[in-house]
Amino acid sequence: MGFLDTMRAEGHAVESICRVLREQGCQSAARTYRSWKSPQRRVAARTLTDAEVVDVVRDLVWSPCPKTGRPKLTPEGLYGRRKMTALVRRRRLPEASAGSVDRAMRTLGLSGVRRDKGVRTTIPAKDGKRAGDLLDRDFTAPAPNRVWVTDFTYVRTWSPAWGYVAFIVDVFSQRIVAWHASTSKATDLVMTPLRMAIWQRDHEGNPVVPEDLIHHSDAGSQYTSIRFTEHLELEGIQPSIGSVGDAYDNALMETINGLYKAECIRTTVFHDGPYKTIADVEFATAGWVDWYNQRRLHGSLGMISPVEFEQHHYAALNREPQPA
Repeated sequence: MGFLDTMRAEGHAVESICRVLREQGCQSAARTYRSWKSPQRRVAARTLTDAEVVDVVRDLVWSPCPKTGRPKLTPEGLYGRRKMTALVRRRRLPEASAGSVDRAMRTLGLSGVRRDKGVRTTIPAKDGKRAGDLLDRDFTAPAPNRVWVTDFTYVRTWSPAWGYVAFIVDVFSQRIVAWHASTSKATDLVMTPLRMAIWQRDHEGNPVVPEDLIHHSDAGSQYTSIRFTEHLELEGIQPSIGSVGDAYDNALMETINGLYKAECIRTTVFHDGPYKTIADVEFATAGWVDWYNQRRLHGSLGMISPVEFEQHHYAALNREPQPA
């Protein structure tokens, strides 16, 4: 910069000096020189805001690994622009714009995880008892424990070749009430999470009223087996089964399975390396379900988590009446 000052004092133009310097292999730009000469020039407000948003996003999506101490991507790093914007506004900067968050994500090399199309493998039973479809694709509920949807999905492991994970989701809050991983897709794969879900709700102080609960699934042989349907009947739960080969008749559960595969199985956020055994699958699934229920923001719930959504519901029910 001192050389440029000297040459300018001799009457040479800045552009001409920089051009000669570039010809000699010294990269220099007139804009850089003028910026250096005018340090008092104000930095644009957008530049300052973007820098602040970049720092916030970096803090939210990376945390030190307990084992190595190196930065590791958190589950929030799986968010796209819409959820990341909601997270930034919720945690640090209520006034952050979607554009600034989008630019911050591009600066940090972040992009929302995408779900791949899967292959549906529902196998109907030949001798099972088939219930009717009580939902007719209406995946809404007025309160918790009114409608549960369930399904299981496949996870490739080293030994054995496949693992199976079954989920039960409450339609009201989209909360995963129970799940179970197994190396077998026998009836116990779907029977175990049903028992767990009933126990979990009772343990939380919000027991299931069987006659008010609809249990909806696809037409897989596990859900139409005599053993499973008899168990639903003994519990007093109303069974509901969609049509064969129609993913829309259990669309909410198909969505949850897709999120699970995209956010848990196909990333290294919840498990490093390949899934060697069903124990690896259980470890990763436990971490993902806890994050999904407790922290993951859901657009259909107003950008809050399923547990928080249920807490708001019960808090409104238990609110003390105000004096007139």
